[in-house]
Amino acid sequence: MALLTSLLLPLTCLATPTPDADDAKALIASLNRPAPARTPFAEARFMRVLDKPLVVSGELAWLGGDRLERRVETPTKEVSTIADGEVTQEREGKKPRSFSLKRAPQLQVLLDSFVALLAGDPSRLGQSFDVTLGRDADRWRLTLTPRDARIAKQIAGIHVYGTGQLARCMRMDESDGDTSIDLLGDLAAKMPAEPTREGLIAQCGGAM
Repeated sequence: MALLTSLLLPLTCLATPTPDADDAKALIASLNRPAPARTPFAEARFMRVLDKPLVVSGELAWLGGDRLERRVETPTKEVSTIADGEVTQEREGKKPRSFSLKRAPQLQVLLDSFVALLAGDPSRLGQSFDVTLGRDADRWRLTLTPRDARIAKQIAGIHVYGTGQLARCMRMDESDGDTSIDLLGDLAAKMPAEPTREGLIAQCGGAM
């Protein structure tokens, strides 16, 4: 996924919350994790220009506030950090580079989603997204649709799959047809050797 496999309101514009909106708010609040919160991840990025997906794995970390870290261990080592409105990338064998988060509005959206989910903050999530919730027994899927039309030109939607109070996957569909799917926690170790988009969606819990 574009940096973080960034993962994260009023939930609607209605004056009176609906039962579904209340359910979504309660679920998001239940996802709260104290910082620092770290989780293994494995990401497959499906791009139209490539025959095979790009697969990386490592660790995602919320360090508190608006500070995120994405540490890639394989196939090469790389650390990307968002903090104080700056993005810093450190790649093995290369000089670190930094740039303003304002240059990458899609990263701001991922930051908002990932932080809001880990902080259990439905109000913040709703500032950037329209949020809908689908359920199937203990499984659930949150669909986050960007409110900003400029962002929507880049990101069609983010889908967060989980069970109980645990997020298991994050999928980002870009408006140009590319898709990134992150397997989180224990599921990260189960990334197939040759992943497919449909197979990973099924592995995450299906398209509810």
